[in-house]
Amino acid sequence: MRTPRLERDRQQWIYDYVVKESGRVFHWDEAGRELPASVKSHAQISKHLGRIAQRMERVAAEEEAAGHRATAFELYYRASATFAAAQHPVLETNDEKRYLHGRCLANYAKVIEHAPHPIERVEVPFEGVELQCNLHLLPGKPKAPVVIFIPGCDMTKEMYPDPRVVHAHHRGMHLMVMDGPGQGTGNLRNIKLTHDNYERAVLAVVGYLQGRPEVDAEGITIYSLSMGSYWGFQVAASGDPRVKAVAGPWASYLDKYYILDTFSPRYKQLFGYLTGAESEVALDAIVAKMTVAGREGGIKCPVLMTVGEYDARSPTEMIYEFYDKIRAPKELWVYEDSYHQTRLFDGEPNRADIHMMGMDWLRDALDGRFKAGYERKVYVRSGGGGPNGKQGEGQDSMHWWEK
Repeated sequence: MRTPRLERDRQQWIYDYVVKESGRVFHWDEAGRELPASVKSHAQISKHLGRIAQRMERVAAEEEAAGHRATAFELYYRASATFAAAQHPVLETNDEKRYLHGRCLANYAKVIEHAPHPIERVEVPFEGVELQCNLHLLPGKPKAPVVIFIPGCDMTKEMYPDPRVVHAHHRGMHLMVMDGPGQGTGNLRNIKLTHDNYERAVLAVVGYLQGRPEVDAEGITIYSLSMGSYWGFQVAASGDPRVKAVAGPWASYLDKYYILDTFSPRYKQLFGYLTGAESEVALDAIVAKMTVAGREGGIKCPVLMTVGEYDARSPTEMIYEFYDKIRAPKELWVYEDSYHQTRLFDGEPNRADIHMMGMDWLRDALDGRFKAGYERKVYVRSGGGGPNGKQGEGQDSMHWWEK
C-alpha cells in the first residue's frame, strides 16, 4: 500500500469525483477529457490507460510486420507515452508499476529503432548510480549546441519530444531528455528525490554532454517545464558557468505549499512517493526547502519565466517579486486569464507553442541577444498577439486594469 499516510488522503473521495467528472488527473482548468469515460476513480486510471496502450502496442507490431514502418513508428511512440501516463498514478513500486513502466521503455526502444534521427538511450553516472536519458542527436551528428530538457513531475523522458517534431532540431540544437531523481527510470531504480539532488543530477548530465564530440561545450542550455522549472532554476542559481541559459515555462520555482497543500491532494501523495518520505512530517521538511527564493543572486545566465495570471500553484505576486530580485538578463511572460499551462493556442501538448517559443528564446540567448542589464516583462493579453509581438496597448503592463 502507498505510504506515507497523509492528512490530505481524507479528500480522496472528492478527488475521485473530480477525476470522474473532468476526465483529467490534474489541470482541471483545461478544456476536454484526457481519460476514457470508463474511468470513475483515480485508482482505475492505470488499468484503463494501460489497456489502451496494450492495443496501441499490438497494432504497432502488426503494422511493423506488414512493412508499414512509418505507421508503426508513430504508434509505438503513442503506446510508449500512454504506458508512461498509465504508470504514473501508481504511487508505489509494485508489479503493476514495473509492468507499465517496462512496456513504456520497450515501446520506446522501437521508437529509437524507427526514428528518422539518431536517438541514444544513455546512462549518466551520478553519485554511485546511473541516470537514464534519451539523447536526440541532429541528423548527421554535427557539432552543435544542446538543450537539456527537464520534464515535469508527471512526466518521463519518453513523453517529450514527439519524435516526429523535435523543436530543438529545427533550431540547430541537439536535445537531451533526462529522468532525474524520483522520475521515471530514476524512481524505479530507487533514486529518490531530495530538495537538492536534482540540481546535482542536472550538472552531472552537463558534465557528460561536455564529453560528447557532437556537443558544443559552450552551447549547453536548459529547457525545464512545470515542476522541472524549479529544478532548472536551481541549476541557474548554482551559477555554474557551463550552463548558458535556462528557460523555465509554467512557473514552479517557489513555495511548494500552493501545489501540495492548496491544490489537488494528489500532488502531496505523489511527492510522498517521489521522495520516499517515511511520514508526513518528514515530507513537509523536505518540500519546505524546495524553493529558489533567496538564491536569486546566484543566477548569472539569462533566464526566461512564464506564468499564468491565475496559476494556483505560483501566485503572480510571488513571481513578480522573484523576477525583480534577479540581476541576470531576464524575461517574464505573464499570460492573461491562463492557469498553469501557459500557451496561446490549444493543440497537442507536445507541440504547444510554448515549446517552440521557449526553444527560440534559448537559441536567441546563445546568439548573444540578451546582454547584461537586459530585462523584459510582457503581459500576454488573451486574444492578442504573442510574447514577441510589438509592445503597446497595455501589453507591457502587468495587470488587467492597466492600459
